[in-house]
Amino acid sequence: MRLIWFLAKLNSTSATKSFGVWADIPTNNSIYSRYAGWKGSPLRILFIGDIFGEPGRQAVGNLLPELKENLSIDFVIANGENSAGGVGITKEIALELLRTGVNSITLGNHAWSKKEVYSYLDEDTRVIRPANYPPGIPGRGVAVYNIHDGTRIGVLNLCGRVFMDHIDDPFRIADKIIENLAKETDVILIDFHAEATSEKIAFGWYVDGRVSAVIGTHTHVQTADERVLPGGTAYITDVGMTGPMDSVIGVKKELIISKFLTRLPHKFEVADGEILLSAVVIDIDAASGKATCIERLRVNPARLSRDNS
Repeated sequence: MRLIWFLAKLNSTSATKSFGVWADIPTNNSIYSRYAGWKGSPLRILFIGDIFGEPGRQAVGNLLPELKENLSIDFVIANGENSAGGVGITKEIALELLRTGVNSITLGNHAWSKKEVYSYLDEDTRVIRPANYPPGIPGRGVAVYNIHDGTRIGVLNLCGRVFMDHIDDPFRIADKIIENLAKETDVILIDFHAEATSEKIAFGWYVDGRVSAVIGTHTHVQTADERVLPGGTAYITDVGMTGPMDSVIGVKKELIISKFLTRLPHKFEVADGEILLSAVVIDIDAASGKATCIERLRVNPARLSRDNS
């Protein structure tokens, strides 16, 4: 029997609210069958939240193949900006994640933490960094991917500016890029990597009806506000973190507590222990680019093993 932290819909015909429940779900259980039954003409996207260090990479490697199979996933996007020791990404780690089944890796404000990745960002379109950094820097902020049935998927990466680096305006940059992307595909997903909930929510409303999904990243804490906006854009303020559970947003909790108590500088270290994969599943009508459903997903393999023993 395989177990997952699964999502039970309040209403199978609704595209607005869902909630997570611990469920004892074998692979042939009716809930799996019901979820797979929703898969028809819609395109199904899995978006994995900020992968933090080796524990996060382990979670993806261990869990993604089963999730793709049992949830009939067509395309996988993952934010990898913390995948190298909690800060940045390297070519080797990017390739590792791609081998596990991730199709597109997005980044954020830590995209530049590992200088050795700069040349790789110019080489591989499967890894993108925020598009609203100044011109002339390594990499690209948008890419279009072809999947098995000929559908084209546009992925755009942007950073917010509130409590973040003072970079170019993501709202106006999005206008230009979305206009160009729409000439190639109706399916457009945005990783909006930002600190302030207000900025993320405002951005979601700003592009509603022009993109298929706006998925917030960066804070490492999954929010419970997933919904499909009136114009057909799936939205969540933050998809959460994939990494060590017993931590402070991925870092050893003792170090963070000590920093708060003493105000002295500390070298942050990736926590260990139980791991958690946070994600959302999005169903999209490929013909129109409109989202029909978004669901939160959380998977803790250790708890699942205990519950199944």
